[in-house]
Amino acid sequence: MRTLAGLVAVTLLAACSPQADGVKVDGAWIRLPAVAGQPGAAYFTLHGGREAETLVGVSTRAADRAEMHDSAKDAAGVAKMTQIASLDLPVGSQVKFAPGGKHVMLFGVVPNVHAGEKVPLTLRFASGHTVTAVADVAVPGAEAR
Repeated sequence: MRTLAGLVAVTLLAACSPQADGVKVDGAWIRLPAVAGQPGAAYFTLHGGREAETLVGVSTRAADRAEMHDSAKDAAGVAKMTQIASLDLPVGSQVKFAPGGKHVMLFGVVPNVHAGEKVPLTLRFASGHTVTAVADVAVPGAEAR
């Protein structure tokens, strides 16, 4: 009976930890804008878990508003940026948000956020799950990490 109770307890604890097999975020960083009042950007790598997810939003205390965007060059070599309403993250996949590609535009970067700090970046998924990563804040023009 004790063995059964122990197994049930372990199973319940595992069920209470949705992050264990869920989406992971690493390499999060924020590049501050070169000119005050202009947008900054956030970058990170998403790693899909055991279930497919759909990223529907990102937020941080470092900015008033955050929007997911994608940059790509057209056939003529002209860079074009478009807003992304959501992003599918298949099981076991990896999606990079990096300069020149997918990224999060940060509008209204708050003045009390400075290079060298660490700030939370919260990602919201259609399933209702959220994942929070700690993002390193970098100077304007910082190279990709």
